[in-house]
Amino acid sequence: MPQIIQGGIHEDQRGRLIFFNDFDMTAVRRFYVIEHTAIETVRAWQGHKKEEKWFYVISGGFKVALVQPDDWENPSRDLKPEEYVLKAEDNRVLYIPGGWANGFKALSPGSKMIVFSSFTVAESANDNYRFDKKMWCAWE
Repeated sequence: MPQIIQGGIHEDQRGRLIFFNDFDMTAVRRFYVIEHTAIETVRAWQGHKKEEKWFYVISGGFKVALVQPDDWENPSRDLKPEEYVLKAEDNRVLYIPGGWANGFKALSPGSKMIVFSSFTVAESANDNYRFDKKMWCAWE
């Protein structure tokens, strides 16, 4: 199941240290940064049967929606997405296991998110399912 991994912050006279001691990165093979310059932009829906993802917002915020397709070739339109709001100041990582589709949009211009993946680019391409962004509309 998807889960939130809460990070921590240590502050002293030298500055701030942001940490995620409970984020086991053993499975991570790569990462990339996504930046949305406009809040109207929606990236949805992309899913993976096996690939795992971890989302961490480093600037601004994102609304992230997840759905577990009941059929990867012709999923039901009646599925209800789980929604998460991730903001940089909340210091949280959203873990998305294989078997889920995701979509997201920025809550403020210039929002940035790091996405960690358990698959290489080639492996991900063989486990990639895309659905119309209005399939399970969660973007109003």
